[in-house]
This record gives sequence, C-alpha cells and structure tokens, in this order.
Amino acid sequence: MAFDTLRQHKLRSFLTILGVVIGTTTVIVIAAFVSGIDSRVSKEIEAFGTNSVYAFKFEPGFNFNPSMEERTRKPLREEDADAIRSECSSCEFVSPFMSPVDFTAGPFTERVNIRNKEIEMTNATVQGAAADYFRMGVSHLREGRYFTSEEEQRRAEVAVIGIDIANTLFPFSNALDQQIQIEGRNYRVIGVLQEREIFLVGSEDPNNENKAVYLPFKTIKQLYPANEDCFIMATAKPGRLNEALEEIRLILRRQRQVPSGKPDNFGVQTSDEIVKQFGAITSGIFILMVAISSVGLLIGGIGVMNVMLVSVTERTKEIGVRKAIGARKADIITQFLIEAVTLTAFGGVLGILLGVGLSLLIQVILPTYIPLWAPFVGFGVSVSIGLVFGLLPAWKAARLDPIDALRHE
Repeated sequence: MAFDTLRQHKLRSFLTILGVVIGTTTVIVIAAFVSGIDSRVSKEIEAFGTNSVYAFKFEPGFNFNPSMEERTRKPLREEDADAIRSECSSCEFVSPFMSPVDFTAGPFTERVNIRNKEIEMTNATVQGAAADYFRMGVSHLREGRYFTSEEEQRRAEVAVIGIDIANTLFPFSNALDQQIQIEGRNYRVIGVLQEREIFLVGSEDPNNENKAVYLPFKTIKQLYPANEDCFIMATAKPGRLNEALEEIRLILRRQRQVPSGKPDNFGVQTSDEIVKQFGAITSGIFILMVAISSVGLLIGGIGVMNVMLVSVTERTKEIGVRKAIGARKADIITQFLIEAVTLTAFGGVLGILLGVGLSLLIQVILPTYIPLWAPFVGFGVSVSIGLVFGLLPAWKAARLDPIDALRHE
C-alpha cells in the first residue's frame, strides 16, 4: 500500500527527495575527491621512501602564511647539504634541491621555455639536484643515465629530461645526446625519465616531473646565480631514521650558528610526518564539506516530513477506514515509515549513482578514489533521514481517531 501511494505521486515524490539526492551525491563526490587527493599525495611523498628526512628554512607543516621571522631567515645552502653528507653517520644519501623560484610564493612555480634548433616548449620547469638525488629511488629512467658526482663537480652542461619534453622536442628521433637550450645555454641530454602519473591531469602542475629538466646542482647555480634558496633531502640508513633526524638538526644548528637555548631557525621532518600532516588537513576538509552537504540532507528530510504531513491530511479517511477494520497504531506507523524510508532510500540510491558518475568524470582532471565505505554511508544516512523525519507524520497518522477520520471530507 505504501508503494502504491508513492507510484501515484511520482513527480511529488521526486521533488521531495531532491535534497536527499543532492546531499548524498555531495557526500560521495567529496569522499572520492578527498580520498583521491590524500592517496595521491601519500604516494608522491612515499615515493621518496619512508626513511626520508627533509630540511627547509620554514617551519615544518603546511603553513601558507609564514611569519615575518620565517620569511627573513637566511636560506639553506649547498654547504649545509655538504656538511650533512660528510658528518651525518646515519644518512645514506643527501642532496640539495633547487628550482628557480621565490619559495615564499610556493614551490616550483616558475616556468621556462626549452628549445632545440626547431621546436620550443613552454611551461617546463628546471630543477637542480646532486647526483645522490637519483640514488634515492625518487625517479626512474626510461633510457640513458643520470649525471654523476664528477659531472656535478665540474659543472657539466648535461641534463636529464622528463618524457613530455623528450616527446615534444624530439618527436621523430631519440633525445639522447641531443642539445636543448635553456636561457640561452646549451645542455646535452644524457637521460630521459619514465612517464610519471601527475597530480592534476590536464593542469599546469608545477611539480610535473614529465615536464621537468634536471641539471647538476652546481650547474643550475651557474644558470641562476641569484637564487640561493634550496631545501635538503636525505635518506637514512635502515633503522636509523630518528637518529638521522636528530643528527641533521644538530648539524644545521651549528651551520646556521643558532645559539644554545634558542629555537631552530629551520624545519626538519620525515616523510611520515608530512603524510600525517596532510592527512589531518584532508580530514578537516572532509569534515567541513560533509557538514556543508548535510544541509542538503536536512532540507531533504524536512521536505519529506512536510510532504508526509500533507499526505496524512489527504488520506485521513483512508486511515480511518484502516483503523475501523482493525489496523493497529503500529500498522499505521509502519506504513508511513515505509513510505518515508522508501522515498529517502530511493533518493540515496540516485545520489550514490550520480555521485559515482560525477567522481568518474572528475577523475579525468583530478585524482579521485571512491572509498568502499562511502556508498554504504550515503545509503545509511538517507535511510536514517527517512526514519527520523518520517516519525512525526507516522505518529500523527497513528493517533487519528477512526470516527473523526471517517467523517473527514
């Protein structure tokens, strides 16, 4: 009987559950987006290894508005990385890392044009690192080789390039041993990196390794002599991560002449700490967005309640007849609750399907991943909305006096 009533008022039923559909869709899309971003960032950071340590001139964490004291700190330098490499007994590999950019504006945001004799490519990035950087297992070669420590020391004009640069500048030939030009200087290509899944598909992701050129650190210093700022990456020997973290901190304090008793004027943290910090941020975003999407569910629930109250008024005589032939209060309550739950459950299913579809479409440009729990939570919440907001109309219908109900016109 409850289902017959819903079938008789298809348009009204659909409009009633629209809020539930929108709310459930939003929950699914947000869960997919946040989970996808979290998973991709974790994968990117963990690619550097779980035994990695990073040193920055800024405090650890995702602080997009550093204090004036942080902004005016002296930069980390190549000499700091050299000191860590020679003195940190628990470190296996150490590399400074630099890109021509003002780090107060965000990492790796400056674009450069790269060309050969005939073709020019825009929106590429140039990054400098020591030979140790490639020993950390961060990047993988498709062909060729990485530059050596000897090439770095003599400032060799050699380059390892991303796959997009190789395909753009040398579409019909092998890129190895070819010349590329950056800022008027020529560099010989000695290696091409494997294609790497990028963070934002179709975007101008500044950290896109496929569009990056890697130069020896001393070579990039020649190319951009005014840019002194860098950060330092290190990998600890197996089982010695905490020891490496403390050693690096003490070495940098000495290098930067931090007085005893004064706080560090730099930041050091492990890759695990970065993953945890980013996870806390995405969790906060998820909670906030779910709270916002719950407004749609609340509106949908109120809509269901109002329509069910109208339905009780329209069907007063029907309720009176049912009571007159023996229907109990529990039967009436069950009927109206089934109607309310059916409405919101149907809205939940539509919302889940729409949310999954939108998430798959968004996947073209954003890293989305639909967690297994999201559809179940979406469906469970929609059913709960029906139960909660269907109680008042059901209780009102059950309390009708059968004699008064039969007299109702």
